[in-house]
Amino acid sequence: MTPPFKVGIDGLNLALNRGTGVATYARTLARAIAGMGRAPDLIFGLPVPKSSPRDLRETLFFAELGRDDPADVVADAGPPKRGRLLVSPWSRRLIEVPVEGRVSAEAFADRIPSFSRLHSFGSLWSVAGRHFKRYNRFLTVTMPDPPAIMHWSYPVPIRLAGAVNIYTIHDLVPLRLPHTSLENKRLHDRMLRDCVRYGARICTVSEASRRDIIQFLGARDDHVVNCYQAIDPVPILSDRDIAGRLRALFDLAPQGYFLYFGAIEPKKNVGRLIEAYLASEVTTPLIIVGGRSWRSENELRLLGTPGSQILSGAARIRKLDYLPRRMLDVLVAGARGVLFPSLYEGFGLPVVEALARGVPTMTSTAGSLPEVAGGAALLVDPYDIAAIAAAIRALDTDTDLRATLCAAGPTQAARFSMETFSDSLSGLYQSLLSAAPSTGAAPHTPPKAAMA
Repeated sequence: MTPPFKVGIDGLNLALNRGTGVATYARTLARAIAGMGRAPDLIFGLPVPKSSPRDLRETLFFAELGRDDPADVVADAGPPKRGRLLVSPWSRRLIEVPVEGRVSAEAFADRIPSFSRLHSFGSLWSVAGRHFKRYNRFLTVTMPDPPAIMHWSYPVPIRLAGAVNIYTIHDLVPLRLPHTSLENKRLHDRMLRDCVRYGARICTVSEASRRDIIQFLGARDDHVVNCYQAIDPVPILSDRDIAGRLRALFDLAPQGYFLYFGAIEPKKNVGRLIEAYLASEVTTPLIIVGGRSWRSENELRLLGTPGSQILSGAARIRKLDYLPRRMLDVLVAGARGVLFPSLYEGFGLPVVEALARGVPTMTSTAGSLPEVAGGAALLVDPYDIAAIAAAIRALDTDTDLRATLCAAGPTQAARFSMETFSDSLSGLYQSLLSAAPSTGAAPHTPPKAAMA
């Protein structure tokens, strides 16, 4: 049944060519909303000039989306002009992008979920950041007939006028582990506190994150709702398909390797994982799949750098760049074990994806990871290299342990189904719409209703 209200979500992470777990969250959020009876409205930050002909906007939008790094695209090419360093205090009107089949968009099917309407505004995220830094208030955006609820899938200093605005805060990593990220910590803390202060609700993805938001941001207990996170459906692959594709694509055999997949950045603890793997002296290769990020060179230092001596054990470690989902699915399904000893996670999507496939998994005792893994994974202190090495040896040699973990994984992962996620979201949305109209009051409303 079609619900009597519309929901909007942002495309901040959907626009990324190399999506992260937050992009997966945004896609599953859109699918859950569509499953309630009406696909969401999407808001992007890609430049589609308001002066462009209406029937050309679809072409312009997908041209920008197809760039290598569309999240960094700005309205004018080249270095910013001096005038663009300033930002006005007024609201911004979003540009409607009619999508009527002008573009053959099959190539974007994995990134763009089903939607009702599409709007965009060039460099929206950076404009909002500069606006917040300059005026200490959220940027207001406007659109005709706004959705009843605007669900920002990530904390951003933006509100949609005429909607009940809610924000998902996935974790407090920049505040809890400040040495592992590049954010301006004072600005980030202030933005998160304003999300809590002015959002009708804060949505989050684990009880661990919920506790952090309440404890460190001063949120009321009833203001923060944990809806967890759904995982993408597990593709059905036969043992023969897995073996054939592993051999053809990666020259690997089923259960013949360990796997890490995720970003290569400090909080993921890849440097200690490599050190522990070498210390374990197992001969089963380790495959590392992930794009390089900030300080990735330090995490991968034991694999060697130009001009340095390569350790003999490092030959058993293969580093692969970001892979499309269909290829990564094959690697996960065929792994002897997934190794994910992260220093901190708000949810830990790779762990749940491995459990859903019945792949033995080792993860850490930090953040939400014990919560999402339940009793279906080996847990280690992520700072204890000897403990990580011992867990790797156990997964490599103990067939009974692997069988036990294989059996337990899918049952634990079933807790994070799309049905459960949809039910939680539906309850959250209904509670907001049944509350007093003042629930979604606008933060820091500009003194004049000027449009830029």
